[in-house]
Amino acid sequence: MKQAEFVILGPGALGSILAAHLVNAGHSVIVLARGQRARHIEQHGLRVKGLVDIAVPVTVLTDPSGLDAAGCLIVATKTPGTRAALESLRHVAVDAAFSVQNGLQKNELLAAVFGADRALGALANTSGELLATGEVLFTRNVNLLLGELDGRCSARAQALAATLDAAGVRSSAVTDILSWEWSKFVAWLPLMSLAVTTRLATWRYLSDPGSACVLVRMAREAALLASASGVALTEQGAILPLQAILSGAQPQAIDAVRRAGAEFAASAPGHRMSALQDLEAGRALEVEETFGDAVRRAQSLGLSVPLLEAFYHLVAAIDRARPH
Repeated sequence: MKQAEFVILGPGALGSILAAHLVNAGHSVIVLARGQRARHIEQHGLRVKGLVDIAVPVTVLTDPSGLDAAGCLIVATKTPGTRAALESLRHVAVDAAFSVQNGLQKNELLAAVFGADRALGALANTSGELLATGEVLFTRNVNLLLGELDGRCSARAQALAATLDAAGVRSSAVTDILSWEWSKFVAWLPLMSLAVTTRLATWRYLSDPGSACVLVRMAREAALLASASGVALTEQGAILPLQAILSGAQPQAIDAVRRAGAEFAASAPGHRMSALQDLEAGRALEVEETFGDAVRRAQSLGLSVPLLEAFYHLVAAIDRARPH
């Protein structure tokens, strides 16, 4: 019978960071992987460097039908193919599940397969990069937030967050997790767009006045979508200083973005958005489930979001043009 305290779907950068820390802390972990990544982990284990130095073996499962139960399922795959991947796990007895993916669809997909009572909201201000060697470079460890979809900060969210935090991945349980998730998404959309189009490290395009201006305008369009969806944004849930970006005059907002760039340059100069990592590695970009979903939601609400729509089509074109 295959079961574990934690089952991690997708041992890419963030999935590997979570799995390695949990195994290192003594928890039972199974990673669900395929192809070359599965073979590499089976042969070499999980190797994380950068902010930490961890090398641990872990159980790898390539066939989801062989999994019976999971105390907690963590979805860390890229967004394309998530629906099918979760359907292959419908038979698994899952106590709790959360996704650290980008976008707004992830909680709906989890609830559809395992039930809304098993799904938690989550967002990760945690970053890493899967290197060509199979190692993961751990670059940013700020906070992974968990909360109930109904807005509560429950005992189970607190227990899971405490377990992850004790293992070394900074984590907290919060109320109003959907507000936190939306706040991250409002910042993520322009960050992802600029990473793919400029192909620069994060601090570089944040520091440039032109790209900072574009970021401010895109974030303000995304904030309109949040407001129309009945979601109040929170400063704490964002990767960037949202209050300064969304309110007041544009020059002051641009200055706030550039100050954030200086902070990235000082604290995480090697940080690159995962979308840029995917682009350079020839992997599919997260477009339809994130950008496309946001644009379609805006259209259904009758909102005008010209910059978001333009960058959606541009990023989708870049994705189609990548080597396959």
